[in-house]
This record gives sequence, structure tokens and C-alpha cells, in this order.
Amino acid sequence: MRKFVSSLLLAWSALSVGLSPGTAVAGLTSPPDSPFIVESWSTDDGLPQSSVITVLQTHDGYLWLGTLNGLVRFDGVRFTVFDENSTPGLNSSRIVHLFEDSRHTLWVGTETAGVVVVRDGEVRELGIGRGSRAGRLLAACEDATGAVWLYTADGQLCRYQAGQMNVWNYGTDRPSRCRALAAEPERVWVGTDWQLTALGPLTAVQPPDLPRELVLPVTKLDFLLASAHGGYWRLAHQRIQKCRGNTLEHDLGTYPWRANAFVSAACEDTEGHLVVGTLDETSGNGVFWFDAEGTARRVSKTEGLAADGVLSLCMDREGDLWVGTDGGGLSRVRRRGFTLAAASINRVTQTACGDATGGLWMGFTAGAAFWRGETVQHFGAAQGLQNKFEQNVSAIFVDREQRVWVGTGGGLFRLNGDRLDRVIGPAALRTAVAAIHQDRRGRLWFGTQIGLVGWDGAEWQWLTTNEGLSSDIIRALADDAAGNLWIGTAGGGLNRWSEGRFTNYRKQPDALPSDEVSCLRVDQDDVLWIGTLGRGLVRLADGQWTHYTTDEGLVSNSISDILEDDDGDFWLGSNAGLMRVPKAALNAYARGEIPTIPCRAYDKRDGLPTRESKFGSQPAAGRTTDGRLWFPTTLGLVGLHPAQLKSNAVPPPVVIEAVWVEGRPKTSSALGAARPAAATIPPRQGRLEIHYTSLNLAAPDRTRFQYRMAGYETEWTDAGNRRVAPYPKLAPGVYTFEVRARNEDGVWSPTPATLAITVLPPFWRTWWFLSAATFAFLGVVVGTVHLVSTQQLKRQLRQQEALEKERSRIARDLHDQLGANLTQVSLLGELVEADKDLPQEVEAHARQITSTSRETTRALDEIVWATNPANDTLEGLINYVCKYAQEYLALAGLRYRLEVPSTLPATPLLPEVRHNVFLAAKEAVNNIVKHARARSAWVRLHLNSEQFTLEIQDDGCGLPAEALASTRNGLKNMRKRLADVGGQFTIEAVPGGGTIVRLRVPIHSPMR
Repeated sequence: MRKFVSSLLLAWSALSVGLSPGTAVAGLTSPPDSPFIVESWSTDDGLPQSSVITVLQTHDGYLWLGTLNGLVRFDGVRFTVFDENSTPGLNSSRIVHLFEDSRHTLWVGTETAGVVVVRDGEVRELGIGRGSRAGRLLAACEDATGAVWLYTADGQLCRYQAGQMNVWNYGTDRPSRCRALAAEPERVWVGTDWQLTALGPLTAVQPPDLPRELVLPVTKLDFLLASAHGGYWRLAHQRIQKCRGNTLEHDLGTYPWRANAFVSAACEDTEGHLVVGTLDETSGNGVFWFDAEGTARRVSKTEGLAADGVLSLCMDREGDLWVGTDGGGLSRVRRRGFTLAAASINRVTQTACGDATGGLWMGFTAGAAFWRGETVQHFGAAQGLQNKFEQNVSAIFVDREQRVWVGTGGGLFRLNGDRLDRVIGPAALRTAVAAIHQDRRGRLWFGTQIGLVGWDGAEWQWLTTNEGLSSDIIRALADDAAGNLWIGTAGGGLNRWSEGRFTNYRKQPDALPSDEVSCLRVDQDDVLWIGTLGRGLVRLADGQWTHYTTDEGLVSNSISDILEDDDGDFWLGSNAGLMRVPKAALNAYARGEIPTIPCRAYDKRDGLPTRESKFGSQPAAGRTTDGRLWFPTTLGLVGLHPAQLKSNAVPPPVVIEAVWVEGRPKTSSALGAARPAAATIPPRQGRLEIHYTSLNLAAPDRTRFQYRMAGYETEWTDAGNRRVAPYPKLAPGVYTFEVRARNEDGVWSPTPATLAITVLPPFWRTWWFLSAATFAFLGVVVGTVHLVSTQQLKRQLRQQEALEKERSRIARDLHDQLGANLTQVSLLGELVEADKDLPQEVEAHARQITSTSRETTRALDEIVWATNPANDTLEGLINYVCKYAQEYLALAGLRYRLEVPSTLPATPLLPEVRHNVFLAAKEAVNNIVKHARARSAWVRLHLNSEQFTLEIQDDGCGLPAEALASTRNGLKNMRKRLADVGGQFTIEAVPGGGTIVRLRVPIHSPMR
């Protein structure tokens, strides 16, 4: 870098550091008649410093800027600054050189802290050029073998390959202000002020040897630039030369910049043409952009450049030139695709029409002009337009006979030599004439404020609402192959004039959407196209109406004019810019083949002086013989050549930059940090934000995005130009985020950028917790099953035990009662046989057999009752006890009283409870008959929810003291039976004589 630049670098060090990323808002600074469009960014837009020393576009599309206040990354919208405070490994914020090699390694040269490389998320120092400004990096290149060469201001020539750095002190014997490198396939050129050396062949470079293939002395070398098309540019001896090896291919001549300016930067455009930036002791001489013929066009502050002092240049992949200026910030320069007619600059233009000579007529709100070549002829009061109404030219038309007709606010005129003469005709031609048209049969039609006027060359015809027109205010005219004349009106819709009569088409939902028709065009396929004010574009073909509005892709619903180019595209003027729409797409939409139409809108960012077209004239847009189309605007007449207006065919790269969770960054955005390919969201966290961008530097503000989260949604979300995708709290799971972009010309990203999102579940939904819970649940189930099975087995064992016990009891009862009785009957039968000759003995034995048989029958009935499960209720027990007491006491001749509730609950009782209670009650009744010598007996039942008490009382002689003391076996058995079922047995004397027995039994007490 030059000595002067070095002094500038020292001066710039006093500037403050801007550390925060900013959103850039470019300012258009180029004048409307400049062939360039210049936009600029300054510190107000987010740059950390206004002098941009180096500019580089990396492989991913980012623009990188080196300033004295940090390294800056720019996506066309936002500046992100990396400095020594925020970036580990970057030991200086003063960046003077940038280079990227074929392995996508970024080489960063600082002013005094040496060179660092950035690759794969790592920032690493190389250890060269440290300690002073004399060691700062001035040039870098990569040769055909993949080795990177670095050249510092103090003459250190470095070669880095495969992790090995070799350093030579090269050209240190003489001071040099220029240190330059350029690589060709076979060699590397090393340049200083006084010498140009070819190092090679490259295969012979074996450090410490440095083979010199050729050494050329030069009087003064200013710059070397390797050409993308082979060879290199050599700026030396005040001449610009394109060389290959030592062979001169092109000589563009001497420097076109002023003598005190020197070369500070150079690059090539996308076609291989040279671009040079200059600097001098005061400011600079701007940028010089050469064309194929070697002619340079200067771009300076006059054309809108932020400053004439240029420090760096870079041509991006879209073909735009980025200029780092000295104190003016960053500028972008592109060639203007539109031409502004010189005679129309800053004038309200209403109409344009070309003639057969290649000339162009244009009409303004104040006069008219004819432009051909370098000549412009103006028409005003001196040429026949006497007053302000006549000078308000709304329609100029050149007919097939090359007659020039001029419609004004004060009537119709025709060119006669160099003057405009008023046309004598119907009264309508003395009012405002806004539309002029010649049909296919050569008849001229004039649209006025008070009707339609036709002229066949001999006679005039004036048609108004009296003849069937829907409105007398005519705005547009067109005719079709069938001979129909179509008339667009203000407030009256569309009319068709055919065979001497009018057909009106007024506003209808499924037909014409508006009564305000602004323009008409019948295309080569004989389809009628209708422009409206506020309701879009309308197509009428074979009786079918099709509407196109902003909902279908247009940028405006007010159409001022319609023009078709040779490529089959429609150009539509509007109040929101000039629209370019493929007619094939319009027809496809009409057939239902596509849901929307592609529409490219052009405005001031593309070189138009304004986006507002002028309404209310025909012809509005015009065409010249050179193929240019011309459109009137409120700030001049704009021309374009459709074939030369190149579309941006570069698909916009999309980059996912960061993931934020709960308002905090989840991924790092530090210098060199790898872009996130996946993100893991902790449990119970929401508010996910994914930040992305598109590296469409040509028109970042017109990039449109779509995104979706696969696994959460299926449809794409239209995000407009928004560069963040917000999501609410996502359910635990695995998702894939996708985002794609569309550039200003409708080109989509070939593949979307993706990000794998894993939302972790809370611990109770993790696999290990669910597994543990499952095993625990299975354990509980197994334990429960085991417990239930064990209890069931125990119950079965108890039931089996009870059953065996019951069987034993039944067997015992059968043996003790039935067996004994049957044995007695058998013995009595034998006695009858033995005493058959003794009648009295036989009679006594018969009576005893009868008694024993009754007792056996009663015992058998008791056994059957005891074994029947249907009797296992409180009601069954009490009823049987009462029945037994009633029969037994009646047989004994005793009075008795039963005091039992009339209705007893069917409370279930265990068989053992029922059996033991009955036997105890039976014993008590038997004792009354056998021992009490009573006259009366009572059986009572007391019942509550927890127990029942059975009382058996008599009025006999009572029991002796030893009986009350429970010494007799009968009382012991009764007490034991009640104890076995959890009950209580008591016996006591009744005052006044007698005994009472109480049997208390719990109703729900289990059997012990």
C-alpha cells in the first residue's frame, strides 16, 4: 500500500469502534441521467467506520469488509462487526487485506497484529507480519498447486502449503511502495516498483530454493491483477496492458485518470473488463470502468459515488461493483438498464411515439419535443401551441403515412413542416384529445372529452352517448381482426363499435371489474387486454373474462399502459413501478394451469427516475426502430431495450445464521463459527426463533422467503422479506426447518437451507424414565398379582378348610344323631321280635320306635337346613330357630312367646355362624324343657347395624350356682360356639324366678 495510504491508516485509528450489527438502508445517490445506479452505505447504516480498506465476496455469497474498526460481514441488509474485543483470536480490529482460497479459508491481514486464518470455526494466527505496520499484508494469491502466497509491506514473501509456512526476504534490497502478486497456471508473478519477477515452474519450488523463471525490470509498477479469463493485467509505465506470460495481448493505452492519482485497487467485471480505483493526495479520481473496446467510463461523486477516493474494489457474482471509499463508506455501482431521454428530465411526460426515421416524439404537460440522434426539436407557443391548454400535450401519434397528430388539452393539432396546425373538424376536436388510434383499415379515431371522432381521410364522424356510447370521456382505443373497435371510457366501462352500433360492457363481478378503463391492447393472438384504474388487468378471449390483480402477482392494480415486446412479455405501467409479465404466464393462468403469475417490478432501485407512470393518454408508451420501449413517467421519459435488460439468473443462496431460544442465542455467531446444522432445545423451553438470510446482494430488499417446519407444519409460510422465523413452544420430538428464497426476478433457491431441530422431553418423558416407570409398573402389577393370588389361595385354603370342617361336622352329626337313632331303632326292632308274645312289651317298644323316628326326622331336617347355602342369612337363621322353638315347646306343653320383627333383613351369614348360633339356641330351648320346670318361655330378637342379640327366657326354677359358674358341659359348649363365631354368650337368673340366655353375634364379624 502506498505511503499516502499508510498515513491515512494512521489517521483513521482515532475513529471510534462500532460493535453492534446494523441494518443497512442504502441511499440512491446517482443522478437520473447517469448510466450508473449508485447506492451507498455509511456509519449511519451500521458500518463501524467510513473508510473501507478491503472488500471481498466469499464463496457463500457474504460480502466481507476490512475497516480500521473491525472486520465486517454484510448480507446486503445487515452489517455484522467482528473486532478484537468480541472475537477471540483476532488480535487487532484494524483490517487491511482479505483473501479467500479454494479451500474456503479466509485470510485476514491486520495492520500490526499479523495475519490470521479463519476456517472450520477456528481463528488462528500465522505469526507473520506482526509488530509494526511495515509487516502488514499487501497482496495474496493462490497458485495452481494450491499453495497460498503472501507478500508484506516489508518484503516478506511467504508460501503456505499443507500446514507448512516458508518465508523469504524478497525485494528488501530496495524500498518499494508496490508489493503485488498474480498467479498464472505455470507461475506466480511477484511485482515491486522496479521489478517484475516470474517464479516458476511451480513444481520446482522446493524451499529454501525459489526458482526465478523470468525477471523484468520496470520503471514503475502500480498494480498486478490476475484475470479470470487467463493471463493478468499489468498497470505499469503509465499504461494498461493485458498480458499472458511475457506476451502482450491488449494495450488499452495510457492511464485515463489525472496525473496525480495512483492506482489503489483493481478488479474485473463478469465479462472480463478491467475496473480500476484511484486515490491521490487530496481525495482521488474515482473509478474507471473499461468496456470491450478499452474505453473507460468514470464513476465519481458526479455519478453518485460516496467519495472519489477509492481504497478497494470487488465485483460480486451478480455483476455489481462494490467500492470501498476513503471516508465515504461503501458504494455499490451497477450499470443502469434504463435510459432517460435528455429532453424529458424532470418533466411530466404523458405520451411517446416513434416514427419511421428512428426519431421519438414525446409530449409533456408543457409542450412537446422530437428527439433523433443528437438533435432535439421543441414545440411550444412559437410552433403553434398558443396557451397552457394547447401546450398540455396528452397524445402524440404518428400514423402509417408518417403524419404526426398531437392531442392537447385545447384540441387536436397536426404537424405541418416545423409547426403544429389546429385540425378543423367536429366541435369535439376543440376539446381535450387524450387518445389517438389508427385501425387496420387505416381509419383514424380520436378520443375526446365529449365523444369519439373518426376520420377516413375525407369525412368526419362524431359519436356520443346519443348514438349509444356509455360515456363521452374516451381514454383508450383498440381494434381487432374482426373489425371491431374497442373503446375504453372514464366511468362508462368498455364499448364495442361494430357494424354501426355500440355494445356496452359495464362493471360486473364475473366480467369487467371496473367502469374506469385506462388502456387497451389487442395482442398478436387477437386477445383484448384491458387496463383499469384500481382493479388490475383484464383479459377477454373468446367471451371469457380473466382478472389479474395484486392477489395474482401484480405489484399494482392501476394500469396506465400496456406494451408487448418481441419476446412475448407484457410491460405494464403503473403507479408502483414498471411491471414485466410474461404473456405466456398470463395465458396459463387464464387456463387454470398456474395459481399466480410471475411479475418483475422495476422502480428507482433499477434506474427509473420514479415509479409513477402517467395515466390518461394514448399512446402512452411508445417504440422506436432500434427496439427500445419508452414509458412516460412523472419525472421524464424512460427507455429500455428488453434484450439488454438482463434478469438476475443467480439463484439466491440461503443461510441459516442463528437459533434463539427464549430470547437468547442458542448457537454462536462468532467469526469462523460453523453455521448451525442442528439445534437441541432443552425441555420446557419455547419461543424458538430461527434467523436466516439470503445472500442476494443485487436486491436484498426484494428477496422473498418461504419457510416451514417439517413435523410441525406441511404448508410453506410466506415470510415476505422478514429474516426470522418465530415458533411457539414445540412438543418434544424431531423436526426439520426448511427455508428458501426468491430473488427479484423470480428465481428460487435450488434447494432450501435446512436445520435439524430436536426438542428434548422433560425427564418424565425420557426413555430412561419411561423404561424405569414401565419396569416399576410391571413390578407393582406382578406384586399385586402375586399378593392377590396369595390372598386368593389363602381364601381357597380357608374355604377348603371350612369345607372339610363342615364335612366333618355333617359326618359327626350324621353319626351322632342319625347313627345312634337308627341303631336304637334297630335294637328296638330286635326287642319287638324277641317279645312278640308279650303284647304290652311290643306296644312299649313300638312307641319308643315312633319317638326315635320323629327325633331322627327332626335331626335330619336340621342337618339338611344347616347344609343348604340358601339359608346363610339372618332371616333364615331366626325363622328356623323360631320354628324349632315353637314345635319343641308346643310338644312339651309349654306356653311360649316369639318377639321377632315382622320383617328381617337378608343379611348374609357365614355357614359356621348360622350353624353354631342355631345349636346354641337349640341347647337353650332343650334346657328349658328338660331342666327348668317352667310353664312359659320367650324368644326375643334385638337387631342393630352391627350385631343381633337372641334372648331365650323361661319362668322356671332357674339354674343352680354351679351351672351359672359354667361348670356344666352344655353351657361350656354354648359359650364356645359363640366364641368361635366372634360372639358372646351370657346366662343369668331373672328376678322373680327363671333364667335368661343371651346370644350376641356380630353381623359382619369374620369367622376366626
